[in-house]
Amino acid sequence: MNRSIGDVSDRSITASSGSDFLQLNIADAPVGGLSDWLADRLRAAISDGSLPVGSRLPATRVLAAELRVSRGVVTEAYQRLTEDGHVAGRGRGGTVVVAAPVAVVPVPAPGAAAAASAAGAPFAVTPPGSDVFDALRAAPARIDLSPGVPDLAAFPRAAWLRAERAVLKELSASDLGYGDPRGALGLRRAVANWLARNRGIRVDAGDVLITSGTAQGLALLAQVLRDDGISAMAVEDPGSLGARQHLHNRRLETPPVAVDAEGVRVDELRATGARAVLLTPAHQFPTGVVLGGVRRRELMRWAGEGGLIVEDDYDAEHRYDRPPVPALRSVLPEQVCYAGSVSKLLAPALRVGWMLAPPKYRDALVDAKRFADLGNAVLPQLVLARLMESGEMERHLRLLRGRHRRRRDAMIAAIAEHLPGAVVHGAAAGLHLMITFPGARFPDTELAAAALARGVKVQPLSWHRQRAGRPGLVLGYAATSPGGIAEGVATLGSALAVMPRGR
Repeated sequence: MNRSIGDVSDRSITASSGSDFLQLNIADAPVGGLSDWLADRLRAAISDGSLPVGSRLPATRVLAAELRVSRGVVTEAYQRLTEDGHVAGRGRGGTVVVAAPVAVVPVPAPGAAAAASAAGAPFAVTPPGSDVFDALRAAPARIDLSPGVPDLAAFPRAAWLRAERAVLKELSASDLGYGDPRGALGLRRAVANWLARNRGIRVDAGDVLITSGTAQGLALLAQVLRDDGISAMAVEDPGSLGARQHLHNRRLETPPVAVDAEGVRVDELRATGARAVLLTPAHQFPTGVVLGGVRRRELMRWAGEGGLIVEDDYDAEHRYDRPPVPALRSVLPEQVCYAGSVSKLLAPALRVGWMLAPPKYRDALVDAKRFADLGNAVLPQLVLARLMESGEMERHLRLLRGRHRRRRDAMIAAIAEHLPGAVVHGAAAGLHLMITFPGARFPDTELAAAALARGVKVQPLSWHRQRAGRPGLVLGYAATSPGGIAEGVATLGSALAVMPRGR
């Protein structure tokens, strides 16, 4: 069926017709292809920014009158952009631009990821660059299923404001001067108490170093280890690309160590010869595996022989279907450098984390923090301390667990419906799921690129690998409503349907 049936009859009367909107001139359109021409012109304007996200398109009746074509021509062009995910109807609000086309991957076809790499797009068949997460965050999309953030809409604004007012009321003039590079004593005490209550870690406030998130903690530790003659930190494979990038930036090598159903392979860790290893034992990123008891004992023996374990406890509090897992730091204080933050509890934008270093490195880390920035801003630390000590953080965590569980269940149901061949990993805890596609051989970067072209952000599993493995995706569910999750996964299903499964 010809979806632009009015094109030929309209053509004879519109040769000199045009619109001020985008300087559209109907004379430029090919015979018999008015809807295609108009859709292409609108798509190009959205892509180059002439029609930014949030822009409202002219009413179909108005634009049709200006171009002197049938209203059906304009309606058809708008419908095509709607199907592509670039515009959406808003009732009386009209038709609005909601996502820009990704020019480097205009269609989900084989080779799309390679084309994206050549154009500097987020998804590539080559190792992603240092700005890959910035590029992905900047890419417009209707639905963001990127992993790594909690339900930001649930941030406890009222409780934060109450705590801030209370802190300001009690704050002395001298408290507004330069602070302790280790962090405000009030927050260090609150963190020590929080870790004792929630992670079974017994520490004194003097053992706590406040950092600008786990990222800064890793960077400072890498600097200290380099000064101690350590040039490599082994990492899990698959494991966090972001963490690996921070270590590389501080000139540490990151030999990969395989992860299986019991966690990191300690025999492979020994084979690397590395004197330090970065682990996520409570909820391995991205697989969701919990480090098993036998592996814990093997790891303790390795550490007892002089190895340093860096424990990234990034989202251990978010658990749904299993009991809490003890932190390694709680049983190995002399061999574990523990890192945590509020990024997954409250919001990454706060940039507040903490590090518990073994005595050997404690003073050197404080020095590194001092010369990096003289310490975190004091006022937010004191506000956070009040939230932690008042019980507001526990109340907030209970709220988040309920919301996150419902969103996780919505994602699992959507995957079963729209991605029936996918295998789900790591559903018992955390803020994300990992899915893999057994038997498939397409690059997962191409699937992620195809999804982004349809307005849905995900991360390809291969980003987080150093060695080859089966294709997969890492999907965050915590920051998206159940309806958005269902729509996003359905879009993934349509993208997957055109991938070459046996290549």
